[in-house]
Amino acid sequence: MAAKKLIYPAADRNKDPILSVLKRYIQRGTDQTFLEISSGSGQHVAHFAPHFPQVTFYPSEYEPRLLESIAAHAHGYSNIKDPIRIDVTANYRLWGNSIFKPNSLEYIYNANMMHISPYQCTIGLFSNAGQLLKPNGLLITYGPYAFDGQITPQSNVNFDKSLRSQDPSWGLRDVRDLKKLAEENDIKLIEIVDMPANNKTLIWRKSISKN
Repeated sequence: MAAKKLIYPAADRNKDPILSVLKRYIQRGTDQTFLEISSGSGQHVAHFAPHFPQVTFYPSEYEPRLLESIAAHAHGYSNIKDPIRIDVTANYRLWGNSIFKPNSLEYIYNANMMHISPYQCTIGLFSNAGQLLKPNGLLITYGPYAFDGQITPQSNVNFDKSLRSQDPSWGLRDVRDLKKLAEENDIKLIEIVDMPANNKTLIWRKSISKN
């Protein structure tokens, strides 16, 4: 059983830099919805939610042991819903909660999942985002990435090797591959934001209409 309110040092370090990016992109309009895929400890959603009272946040996790920590962090915030167990590799219609409808979400957010999960999770993230986001809705992803087959700096090269030694299906994803995957799902990369510790925030936008 997970202890309540797990604290990940990295999440504590990066929550403010990520928040600064979200403040640029989250709109003022009311009744907006923000789905976080792979919420981890729940530190991020609890940090973000007070800054956007106009947004309803839905945290989620695949690992049941983390749901208690997410709920503990979210306790007391009226705009954070109870955490949901989601397998992002499955189509959203199979998630079993019937909460999310096609073309209904303004924002989907995912931090530090792609490189520590099989690539099928990344495929599922973009596939579900393509179906769930409203036209012009945003997919916001955060973490370390490769670019055109290259990983920099050396610390990220070492990190990638460490990940692959733990599980061959893990490793830094190449933005070139992600852009192709996104385009298959009617999504385009619109900005790459440099972040501390050699990470990036990638801003992806759902197209207004299919080609």
